[in-house]
Amino acid sequence: MPILTHAQARACYDRIGAWQDTQRFYEGPAVREVVRYGGFESAGSVLELGCGTGRLAETLLDRRLEREARYVGLDVSPTMVGLTRARLARFEDRARVLLTDGSPELPFEAGSFDRYLSTYVLDLLSPSDIRTVLAEAHRVLVEGGRLALVSLTHGATRPARAIETIWTRIHAWRPALVGGCRPLDLRALVSGQGWTVQHRAVVTAFGISSEVLVAMRVAGTAAGPTRGSQGSGAGDG
Repeated sequence: MPILTHAQARACYDRIGAWQDTQRFYEGPAVREVVRYGGFESAGSVLELGCGTGRLAETLLDRRLEREARYVGLDVSPTMVGLTRARLARFEDRARVLLTDGSPELPFEAGSFDRYLSTYVLDLLSPSDIRTVLAEAHRVLVEGGRLALVSLTHGATRPARAIETIWTRIHAWRPALVGGCRPLDLRALVSGQGWTVQHRAVVTAFGISSEVLVAMRVAGTAAGPTRGSQGSGAGDG
């Protein structure tokens, strides 16, 4: 199955820009589910991989996070970074948005965050990048920190399975037409990798199924070393 390169993903989401918010018709219910169960009200620090237009970050900063909590958002697309920075301008004292080169390795010290959030990002990454993302999430979270994920998943209803078939055929032909995303099984990806699943649900909206998963970082376990785990400081953007 073809996977977009980091450069292709950047170009794809630069083109999509603010139009990404039109996908809320099927993404919205799953995103609300992960916000509900992610425990953000008690978080002092949140890292979001793939901040997109900043709509979710704005919701968290405005309605869920304590006023002292800090937020860091990462995205590979300069367009998305610009949109998020503009949207979060009123939170500039506690929110940072950084442009990345697409590498899944993170420029943060171990144990830097309480929550690691990513919605509809893992489903456009290669299997090796997904493994590194999860290992890095484990590294930068504090003990007991939570991983909060949303991804496309396999159809949970007959109409959803029909749509999944069409979607995967389009992805196989030209992945950029579906934003590079394809269905994943998040629970299988985190199984045995230093996480305890606290909440999982499959949410289907308009015939498209999404998996919501919240997992706690298990103390004293390791998801595996990565090249980026040698203790670099937080970057600036």
